[in-house]
Amino acid sequence: MATASFDTARRAGSAVPAIEKTPEFRPEAAAPLPGRRASLVGLTRADLKARLVAVGVPERESRMRSGQIWHWLNVRGARDFDAMTNVGKGLKSLLAEHYTLDRPEIVTAQVSRDGTRKWLLRMAPTGAHDHNRGAEIECVYIPGPDRGTLCVSSQVGCTLTCSFCHTGTQRLVRNLSAAEITAQLIVARDELGDFVGQMPSRDATGGGEVGRLVTNIVFMGMGEPLYNVDNVIDAVGVMSDQEGLGLSRRRITVSTSGVVPQMQRLGEEAHAMLAISLHAVRDDLRDELVPLNRKYPIADLLDACRRYPGLNNARRITFEYVMLKGVNDSDADARELVRLLKGIPAKINLIPFNPWPGSRYECSDWERIERFSEIVFNAGYASPVRTPRGRDILAACGQLKSETEKLRARARLMLEEGMAERMYAGSDDD
Repeated sequence: MATASFDTARRAGSAVPAIEKTPEFRPEAAAPLPGRRASLVGLTRADLKARLVAVGVPERESRMRSGQIWHWLNVRGARDFDAMTNVGKGLKSLLAEHYTLDRPEIVTAQVSRDGTRKWLLRMAPTGAHDHNRGAEIECVYIPGPDRGTLCVSSQVGCTLTCSFCHTGTQRLVRNLSAAEITAQLIVARDELGDFVGQMPSRDATGGGEVGRLVTNIVFMGMGEPLYNVDNVIDAVGVMSDQEGLGLSRRRITVSTSGVVPQMQRLGEEAHAMLAISLHAVRDDLRDELVPLNRKYPIADLLDACRRYPGLNNARRITFEYVMLKGVNDSDADARELVRLLKGIPAKINLIPFNPWPGSRYECSDWERIERFSEIVFNAGYASPVRTPRGRDILAACGQLKSETEKLRARARLMLEEGMAERMYAGSDDD
């Protein structure tokens, strides 16, 4: 699979942190182990059609048959071939012989006091590197009165080494396939009762307007999406197919730390909303917070933002800015942020930082956050401060780690005492 180059900047004995991590495993595509049937869940239309042809469905019939199965998988949420009432018995038997409709395994499911849900998902094993167990990722659902946002992961671990991010401390195992990314949405709809005919209420508590529970997708889980750009683009295509999962591309936001060479392609092929993890207004500081900045500095990043396809006042770029006490939260930082973003249709999400065990940063004081927000707002930019969600289940953006990366006992104690609070940085764009 095509991907941006990996630059492991660390030298032996060097104090300079690496810009990126090298993946432990880089398959051409996540594939089942020999003798294990592959799942049809999450595939693109082209891949689904190819799977049918591969088991003997005539080419002239394959488009119609794949369309039928596509409907059952992505509109009805079928979990068994027998449920497909307009598919012939012979074809159903053939499909069941070679394929499954398995979803990723839910290892653990947690529900926060505020309704946020987090699932630890185990993918099907794809090789000896998985130790016959399968890679694990986390996926988070955040309900609201007028929307429901699903935060999906794009990698097992993360390519990058951002110093304030807990997920960045995890090793990078591999990219997720497009099907594995899409399957996170299908699992969420299974768990929430969010497929056609199930008539959920929008806030997942039984109240609120009747409608889809998952209305928005944010690629803000584990991983840097633009280091897995092929599969992210394909997954956005499946999620937004109006004869399938049916989400609006304006409600799908891809967040990047600034992989500049892939941004144009994302806009041209995925037509997704863009979010930038900025966090600093000076290159020297961003080099520390987001080491990728040494490769693609702020000026280059903002130039790519100005050229992002489809950018206008209705399709603003979201700039994410974590508030770190005494680091990036001064009035001068706020004014420089406004200057840097001049001419870019944008909104700035201010994210209160809550320390995780081992982090060296503190959250800015509330008065300082309010003052920063006021300066940005008075310059004409929306500058909402994120309301904390999922604090008690470690469900915040930047805090996700698979169960194989255990928190130390001290971290669990901090959580029980309410000290390790977190903040989710989703997107409010429609």
